[in-house]
Amino acid sequence: MNERAPRRGGGAALIAAGILLSRVFGLVRNRLLGHYLGAGDAMDALTAAFRFPNFLQNLFGEGVLSASFIPVYARLLAEGDEVEAGRVAGAIGALLALTSTVLVLLGIVLAPVIVPLVVAPGFLAEKRDLTVLLVQITFPGVGLLVLSAWTLGILNSHRRFFLSYASPVAMNIVIIGVLLWRGSTSVGEMADQASMAAWVAWASVVGSVAQVMVQLPTVLRVERRMRVRFAVSNPHVLTVLRNFLPVFIGRGVVQLSALADGVIASLLPGGAVAILGYAQVITVLPVSLFGMSVSAAELPAMSSELGSEEAVAAALRRRLHDGLHRIAFYVVPSAVAFLVLGDIVGGLLYQTGRLGRTEMVWLWSVLAGSAVGLLAGTLGRLYASTFYALRDTRTPFLFATLRVTLTIVLGVVASLWVPGWIGIAPKWGVAGLTVSAGIAAWLEFFLLRRALARRIGDAGVGGRYVGRLWLCAAVSALPALGAKLVLGTGVPVVLGCVALPLYGFAYFTITSLLGVEEAQAMMGRLRRLVARG
Repeated sequence: MNERAPRRGGGAALIAAGILLSRVFGLVRNRLLGHYLGAGDAMDALTAAFRFPNFLQNLFGEGVLSASFIPVYARLLAEGDEVEAGRVAGAIGALLALTSTVLVLLGIVLAPVIVPLVVAPGFLAEKRDLTVLLVQITFPGVGLLVLSAWTLGILNSHRRFFLSYASPVAMNIVIIGVLLWRGSTSVGEMADQASMAAWVAWASVVGSVAQVMVQLPTVLRVERRMRVRFAVSNPHVLTVLRNFLPVFIGRGVVQLSALADGVIASLLPGGAVAILGYAQVITVLPVSLFGMSVSAAELPAMSSELGSEEAVAAALRRRLHDGLHRIAFYVVPSAVAFLVLGDIVGGLLYQTGRLGRTEMVWLWSVLAGSAVGLLAGTLGRLYASTFYALRDTRTPFLFATLRVTLTIVLGVVASLWVPGWIGIAPKWGVAGLTVSAGIAAWLEFFLLRRALARRIGDAGVGGRYVGRLWLCAAVSALPALGAKLVLGTGVPVVLGCVALPLYGFAYFTITSLLGVEEAQAMMGRLRRLVARG
């Protein structure tokens, strides 16, 4: 086994720490956005406009570079060929810089066409015009975020995990500063809210510059042999480019699902796009902390495994077993929290200013829907990363295509038609989008698991283990529900600060007493920290 592999969970812990820090600042940003803009037309427009930067950042950061660049670059580093690794890094950086420039120009010019056709066809008049303006403002930041994905690929391959995932803090600090500054004046009419949204869009561009700049010095320090040239004839660069297209399409298909949800939500009553956006900020937290962190840490390690086919398969099975169990241990209680305690979670994070109890119940329905496929979607990330480490980009692409097709078809039916069939208000259709995505995620999960088992042998997470986690999480929710009965929902911050820690403490205690390995390891680390203190 390659000696460069980090200790168990070490890289994932650093990634999770970086993601947690950035998400905390992101939640502060969104709480301020909710306070000043609520779930009105301006927030709908801003949420829709931000979907493009988020789409491209997720696509390039988690997909294309993770699956096409990192396996090649990390393998060169593992073989000790640092000169060639520097050539590949520089060539890919040059190509991405060119790509990002083209993306920015196209985005600005085509925004009036893209918004009504692709981003938000349900937006009309002033709301549509505001969305076009915000898309045009944010697109220069898109190009910078593409370059940020390149720095992430280099840093991850050198096992510098924390900085690249904590770097969005820089952007969030800029946006938070602008919100506090502009929010000192009252935000009332649509014109005032539109002005606030425009300031936030400009702040995101400045923040994108800051996000790249905080990473660049470390990139130049760890990759001193880099030469920025368009070396497209280099065989390793060609390998990256050959992998680029199928991965771009595959990851693009997955990211297309989020865009499709936004398009469908724009056809629902006003506020649906904003509520979906608020919910996605919450639901992406466990996916990022426990799915992305493990998958991102394991991909360069898996790609660096050397030896016979049997030895590599055995090493991948061990890594998969550990990673899947770690993911399930944390994601299952997250799903139960969204399903049972969603209003408490939403109230703690968002209920202020223009977002009241009514909006929190609406948000809860979306969170509950996301609980359906949260585990499957998160585990599926690690399976897909294993295929990428095996240089197989075609299989994840095929299954992702099936998943997104099913998501869109079910989403249209569940959000636009089912509310009328069962006699509820149309606004609840937004929850149908997350339920549909969850059902499709389970299909992709089972297909990925079966296909990978044929390649390296079965390395899944047992149903008995997962069932025990679900039972522990359900029982652990009872103290939190008791706190809700006693305290009520009048002061959401107090309720959240009491109920959610009770839930977490109960879950870790019960799973530890039942001998769940991850819980016992966590308790062991806490005891060592206390002893050192």
